[in-house]
Amino acid sequence: MGNICRSPLAEGVFRQALAEAGLGGLVAVDSAGTGDWHRGDAPDPRAIEKASGHGIDISGQRARQVAAEDFDRFELILAMDRSNEATLRARSPAARRGRIFLFLEHTTGSRADVPDPYYGGVDGFEQVYQLLREGCTALVSRLGTELRQPSG
Repeated sequence: MGNICRSPLAEGVFRQALAEAGLGGLVAVDSAGTGDWHRGDAPDPRAIEKASGHGIDISGQRARQVAAEDFDRFELILAMDRSNEATLRARSPAARRGRIFLFLEHTTGSRADVPDPYYGGVDGFEQVYQLLREGCTALVSRLGTELRQPSG
């Protein structure tokens, strides 16, 4: 929602998974929130700490709100929960709605939301990290197959 917990952590986890697979720099990765109340803020300190504990530095990220051009710029837009998915679909041009998916559904096949850890403790951030790691690993595996196929 505000781009300070789940999505910056997802961006960091995804970048790390891409780098580990030798695909760093081949895929444009960014995160944004549907709300603007944290615009310009660093990620939540608990998200930064959780990422750092797994060798990921997200401290330089800054929250931003999804912009109209994002629907053209990105081929895939992943929402952390159904509420954000609905907001993204409502804001996107009709022709671009096919690019918007629920994160876990698209990556692991689960229709579950990635829970928002904002009002919880550090255990919630670990749970979110594990869900993101599982999903990002699956997505990178699929992307790796697609990117390595000969074009023709």
